[in-house]
Amino acid sequence: MNTVAFPILLGTKRFQQQEKKIYYPFVYGLQNQLVEQKINQEILTIVNMLIEEQYRTQNTTEFVEMLGTYEIKTNERNILSINFSNYAIFYQAAHGLTLMKSLTIDVETGEVFQLADLFIAGSDYVEVLSIKVKEQIHERNITLLEPFTQISPNQDFYIADKSLVLYFQLYELTAYVYGFPMFPISVYELKNIIRENGPLGRMATNS
Repeated sequence: MNTVAFPILLGTKRFQQQEKKIYYPFVYGLQNQLVEQKINQEILTIVNMLIEEQYRTQNTTEFVEMLGTYEIKTNERNILSINFSNYAIFYQAAHGLTLMKSLTIDVETGEVFQLADLFIAGSDYVEVLSIKVKEQIHERNITLLEPFTQISPNQDFYIADKSLVLYFQLYELTAYVYGFPMFPISVYELKNIIRENGPLGRMATNS
């Protein structure tokens, strides 16, 4: 008999310093303390990376405002998928810039998943996913900055509602006004190439 994998316990912490106000999650109550520490460290790594990337991308350290937030996209079947965003604007800027990054992790083992880890080794997941993205670009009549060829092998993603959601950063695919282009793909459309015991494989089962 399989053990039921309940959602794990999460709380919110806030870091505030001058113009910066950063909200981020933390995990608590896991039986394996080493895994709990690893997950919380992975979270802090992404939060700090987004802050540093704002300084680097906008080439300033003097922001009027910086706001970091997050959304829990999946917390079931021992998979935790979190989407982090960081918005910052400096004095006299026409508009701010939002950066986004995600973390998908196994809460039993602490394994962090890259896109390739979701699929059977040797499967041409890049081509399969790129075709799905192209179809959605056409169906949704999305205006691109330049023709789309294919996704990156380590394309940004999160998992939500039995779907793999691929996304692109601002300006990476479309103009700023379109926001973050997101492409949800049902796990059932990918059953031939997903790892059965991986995050998408777990989402595809009905038990």
